[in-house]
Amino acid sequence: MPKKALRQELRRRLREITPEELQQRSAQACRLLCEQEEYQRAHVVMIFLSMPHEVDTQQLALQAWADTKTILAPRVSWDQRRMLPVEIQSLVGGLEEGLMGIRQPVEGRPAPVADIDLVVVPGLAFDEQGNRLGRGRGFYDRFLSHADFHGVASALALEDQVVSAIPVGPSDVRVDMLVTDARVRRFSR
Repeated sequence: MPKKALRQELRRRLREITPEELQQRSAQACRLLCEQEEYQRAHVVMIFLSMPHEVDTQQLALQAWADTKTILAPRVSWDQRRMLPVEIQSLVGGLEEGLMGIRQPVEGRPAPVADIDLVVVPGLAFDEQGNRLGRGRGFYDRFLSHADFHGVASALALEDQVVSAIPVGPSDVRVDMLVTDARVRRFSR
């Protein structure tokens, strides 16, 4: 299935999940991620700030703060086509809704990419080889390809988002780990 059709299918699939079910399953996926050694070893964790119909990372952020981890969120520079990891200390204040409805920090201390131990990656779909289908702008692919990034890239999703295969291009970057509300899969990059 071409990427465009796959994106449409996954958006449809995710819209059919009720808000209550999404919250419950998101909490389960976040709990499962927090039980993993990759999370427990991490001191600096970069998370995505969830959009509607996407796994909610709120529980992950709250747990990470409780575990005294530094939490970063991406601030998107659309003209430079890159993400800047910025420390956040709240999910309430200091955030704004940018282009395409993406929540991001208004300001904050930028963190060196080399300091990030774990990046929690969003996506519309994932396959059994660790490939991901994002929203088509390539921000996470460029970020995960950064020469200074040596941490773990972990996708966080619902089991409904796992498909048999995703078309892959030369600039697409696989994740090291996929955590859903049902199970954990690990891949070699």
